[in-house]
Amino acid sequence: MGIDVCVGWDPREKDAYQACVNSIRSASSIELNIIPIVMGELKEAGLYTRETETRDGRLWDVISGAPMATEFAVSRFFAPLLAEKHHSKSQWVLFCDCDFLWTGDVADLVQELSTDKALFCVHHNYAPSETTKMDGQAQLLYSRKNWSSMMVFNRFHPANKKLTLELLNSVPGRDLHRFCWLEDDEIGSVSSDWNWLEGHSPKTDRLPRAIHYTRGGPWMEGWEHVDYAKEWLESFESASTYGE
Repeated sequence: MGIDVCVGWDPREKDAYQACVNSIRSASSIELNIIPIVMGELKEAGLYTRETETRDGRLWDVISGAPMATEFAVSRFFAPLLAEKHHSKSQWVLFCDCDFLWTGDVADLVQELSTDKALFCVHHNYAPSETTKMDGQAQLLYSRKNWSSMMVFNRFHPANKKLTLELLNSVPGRDLHRFCWLEDDEIGSVSSDWNWLEGHSPKTDRLPRAIHYTRGGPWMEGWEHVDYAKEWLESFESASTYGE
């Protein structure tokens, strides 16, 4: 059986989304049900009711009292609910930001999971020195920074029943990013190269299995020459060729 893969979608990063989805499909040996997380669609369905504003040209989450670098800054946590809406039968729901490039097989990631945990991610110790990222977005610091940029939910774990619409629409985003509904021992860890942070994670002789261009990627002006830019361009060109 395959798994559900929710990928964050933002209108400013359509190319990134396209390359990400193409790469994860191309590398996978198991069936993947790709579900884009689109904030507008969640709002239209009456699921996402958090108050948002635009301030100084940036999206602002009123509950958090903070800007959102992307439209899926908070909506990523709706991934298990979206899988349920799609009548999923899979135990696992993977979420990743759209600025990922996958070279590893998701089937290998699944082998690192166990049913006793509610969620799995890479346990980064990440405190960037930059004050901005991507296209001038603020680089906010919060507990467990970048843990939630790639996470695998165990839909059938009882602790995830606490991730209700009421919670999703009422607590600050920083609390969701630190997995406020879970106890520490319910958060499992996977190998670090499933969320390899460009500009932060150490390079090895082996290609990381999931490259995260967290500071900015080849689709952005000024970031054309980051590590593994060539691999990203190949995925994007391949996706474009086949109408991904």
